[in-house]
Amino acid sequence: MTRRARGEGGLRWDEGRQRWIATKDIGYDGRGKRIVRKGTGRTQAEAKKRLKEVLRDYDAGLAVEAAKYTVKQAVEDWLTYGLGKQSAATVQKYRIICRVHIIPLLGARKLRDLTTREVEAWLLGRSKVLSTEFLHRTHGCLNRAIRRAMAQDLVRRNVVDVAEIPRGRGGRPSKSLTPAQVDAVLTLTATDRLHNYLVLSLLTGARTEELRALRWEHVHLDQIGSVPAHIEVWRSVREDGDTKTRKSRRTLALPTRCVDALRKQRALQAAERLEAGERWRDTGLVFTTRFGTGMDAANVRRDFRRALALVPGLQAKEWTPRELRHSFVSVLSDAGIPVEEISQLVGHRGTTVTELVYRHQLRPVIQTGATVMDRLFERGSSDA
Repeated sequence: MTRRARGEGGLRWDEGRQRWIATKDIGYDGRGKRIVRKGTGRTQAEAKKRLKEVLRDYDAGLAVEAAKYTVKQAVEDWLTYGLGKQSAATVQKYRIICRVHIIPLLGARKLRDLTTREVEAWLLGRSKVLSTEFLHRTHGCLNRAIRRAMAQDLVRRNVVDVAEIPRGRGGRPSKSLTPAQVDAVLTLTATDRLHNYLVLSLLTGARTEELRALRWEHVHLDQIGSVPAHIEVWRSVREDGDTKTRKSRRTLALPTRCVDALRKQRALQAAERLEAGERWRDTGLVFTTRFGTGMDAANVRRDFRRALALVPGLQAKEWTPRELRHSFVSVLSDAGIPVEEISQLVGHRGTTVTELVYRHQLRPVIQTGATVMDRLFERGSSDA
């Protein structure tokens, strides 16, 4: 029997593991030690096939640990090291998505063996419980994790990137108050502590994250020359304290009702400061808790629904604070205000974003055709 030459590899039965082991020498490391790659299987053919895959990975420059690298490891690595520029809240959001929707279902799968068909089957299953937007966000988390693995030579290609994303469950439809309902909210919630917040939100369209960060130094209630009373919407409760986008920084003239509401808010806050005594925390914020500290989203949501319960015909639990902003857009649109002006008021980069986000609230009247036809054929009706 002819002995195999060095480098040709070998095939042997491992009694302890009860598996065939195929081996091949591929050279030497920096210390002169021989480098051997192995493939194992229940049959000789399976062991040889596995060895070919290992050698192919080696030729492609993949790391040694790639063979055992799992989806869970890739996701955890991305969550730990790939989100350095994100806020703590964003990182926490991604962790929840990964640990609820990705790791339990795909985590044990070896990344190199993951197929597009498996990813699409996973997405189809998630589409029954997630909205389309959230499904895209979940897909994005896995996609970014595998891109990072590719950059570290742990997988050859990203099968998630080419997977088709199905339509998810229908999300909760956005809605807005009618002008009559807006008037009712402004009138019937006057006795509620959140009333002044509601007035400002409904009549300026400021985001809840912007109103929660509004400071008295950015409130100007007296007209000076030709400059009307106004607020400077320059901050938000985001991680960096900035507004959602640079375009969101804006200075808004105040309707008279808002000026009155802010004066009442200043008086209310002064009374609460006296009542709180030493427990008061002077934060400089316009809208605070009873002890002067900033309000979080849960505070606003709870107080908002309590206030809305004062308005007959409105089911408070069916509404959220962000729909005050939707109502602002809807009322302006009904009044014939051009979408370009609405876009500036709500702090969007352009009309495209406004039309996309508030497409159900916008009802613009296109007048150009009617104007031209009236001018061209205005005599038609008189001649008839």
